[in-house]
Amino acid sequence: MTQSGPETLAALRVSKTDNLYRIVDCLNRTLKEKDLMFGLALDQEDEKTAIFTIYET
Repeated sequence: MTQSGPETLAALRVSKTDNLYRIVDCLNRTLKEKDLMFGLALDQEDEKTAIFTIYET
């Protein structure tokens, strides 16, 4: 990880589903050795939307 923290490579707004976190968890477990990290956050303005983010660490 750089001194300033992870670099955001991409962010995408997607429809929120109950199992979306499972995809993010699988990606994090599979690709952590490639210096990639994936995040999922709820959109503060739209409860039906989540924000999927890809970081380089």
